[in-house]
Amino acid sequence: MYKSLIRPFLFRFDPEKIHHFTFRCIAAIHKLPGMSALLRGSFTVKDERLKRKVFGLEFENPVGLAAGFDKDGKLFEELASFGFGFIEVGTVTPKPQAGNPKPRLFRLPSDKALINRMGFNNEGVDALVERLRHRENHNLIIGGNIGKNKTTPNEQAIEDYLYCFDRLFDYVDYFVVNVSSPNTPNLRDLQDKKPLTDLLKSLQEENSQKHTSKPILLKIAPDLTDAQLDDIIDIVRITRIHGIIATNTTINRAGLKTPTSIVESAGMGGLSGKPLKARSTEVIRYLHTKSGGKFPIIAVGGIYTAEDAREKLDAGASLVQVYTGFIYEGPAMVKKINRGLLK
Repeated sequence: MYKSLIRPFLFRFDPEKIHHFTFRCIAAIHKLPGMSALLRGSFTVKDERLKRKVFGLEFENPVGLAAGFDKDGKLFEELASFGFGFIEVGTVTPKPQAGNPKPRLFRLPSDKALINRMGFNNEGVDALVERLRHRENHNLIIGGNIGKNKTTPNEQAIEDYLYCFDRLFDYVDYFVVNVSSPNTPNLRDLQDKKPLTDLLKSLQEENSQKHTSKPILLKIAPDLTDAQLDDIIDIVRITRIHGIIATNTTINRAGLKTPTSIVESAGMGGLSGKPLKARSTEVIRYLHTKSGGKFPIIAVGGIYTAEDAREKLDAGASLVQVYTGFIYEGPAMVKKINRGLLK
């Protein structure tokens, strides 16, 4: 029903406007008496074989919602009703920022893909903390994806990441350091070995000062070379962070079915969805093999089906996340993946 009736209707309108419209609909539905329990019962697959213990956390199932879908933590509990094993909020920055000029989100239906250049638009970490402070479901695993403000020079980026880390510490279960978005000027420069090592060391030092430390993961771009991936493996070893999320969106446009004129009219931004599937798996397999499986990897990129998820897990991932696939496949997606994994 979603793909035959609802999606064609939604895809007739601007992607960003529809995103906010969909959020309002989900919020309204959950306010109806008994609806939250009904949705959880309909979409959640409960089975001991789906459970995963990764970086010290117990996940009910291996399928999570990637960062970017609920940047400001407005619907994390409602979205969990669709069967997710964990939800990642953000990317969030110390100060609120509007992000890049609109339009900044584009669909490529022929490729089952999206292009976005959102630019870390968010209401700031303090607004997110206020929402997380009032969460009701404390069994839900929540990740906090943190970044820097656009106006913060790279030389001062550590301060932004530390601020977000400290503010969110009591309200999330794990952290993700985002230095791989292509939509904030010069942000990817922080993936170079020295600045990245310095940043992660600073966060780990702060982490060690807390009453109990929390897992810190690094989200990397799919556009890194093998030599850069070798650096990432070395950085994980040096800084002793807990894992990697592979991968963010790509700036590569090779092999798309969508006419070049349409792709060029969308302009700059990160490409997500099916075209990212093979490269994401490649990166996961490389990291897992070269590191000897020394650290957990959360896979994201081109996951639409149970077969896609199985491919990532077989390549060395411990968990998977979805975003673009959720938009194209609809609310029953997580249930289908979990059932497929059980088979």
